[in-house]
Amino acid sequence: MKRQRGFTLIEIIIVVVITGILAGMVAMFLKSPVQNYVDTAARVELTDVADLALRRLSREVRLALPNSVYVSPDRHMLQFLLVKTGGRYIDINDAPPSTLLPLDFSPTASLSFDMAGAAPTGRQQILVNDYIVVFNLGTAPADAYSNGNIARVTAVSGTRITMANNPFALASPSMPSPTSRFQVVTGTVTYVCTPVAGGGGTLVRNYSTSIFGPNGLGAPPYGTPALLAEKVSNCGFDYTVLANTNAALVGMSLTLTSASGEQISLSRQVHVDNTP
Repeated sequence: MKRQRGFTLIEIIIVVVITGILAGMVAMFLKSPVQNYVDTAARVELTDVADLALRRLSREVRLALPNSVYVSPDRHMLQFLLVKTGGRYIDINDAPPSTLLPLDFSPTASLSFDMAGAAPTGRQQILVNDYIVVFNLGTAPADAYSNGNIARVTAVSGTRITMANNPFALASPSMPSPTSRFQVVTGTVTYVCTPVAGGGGTLVRNYSTSIFGPNGLGAPPYGTPALLAEKVSNCGFDYTVLANTNAALVGMSLTLTSASGEQISLSRQVHVDNTP
């Protein structure tokens, strides 16, 4: 009769102990690489969010109406008027034919004028409720925030634009553009950053078809909000006018912190052309 073969209880216990020791040793070697992977993934995610937000902000700041960028004293709000397109208006000094209407800067002002060249199309098409701005210097009387040189569009027919009023003829002194240029503004963009220690803050873009003023100080709410970034622990905007030039630098910095304590900081500067 053959003897039955198998494992004794002691052998099983020995195998379990040895397996546990080996598993512990493997876990010790794998803990650091796994933790590094988790931390790197968290930093990559934070970097992607911050980079996307700053890219969006940079792209829009480049479309700001000259001399309309405003940064709040606490550096947590950035506001500007968003330009869609621009063009050249027919000036009275061009001696235009009777079929073309110049933009009138005299007291006997009309509400319609013709633009030179073809009217913009597509996304740049001038629409009703857009705004016409001429020679924005950011100071009265040529200040769009105080409505000194901005008028809402009420009708567009080909190259002829009709406005709700003609503030250009009421300005004292008269402030026509030296190059007969105008910009078309769609509304006000306001970025509001609310940092919270530990990453509980947000960066929000607000948009309104209204024009806030004066000096960019509109009272909240600033329009329709859109969340750009969460986990904001620090942020700031800066606006520096470059000496002896019609230009400025807009600086922006953003710090995001995850729940695990991972943190990234990104900064960017954007050149702004302030030639009215």
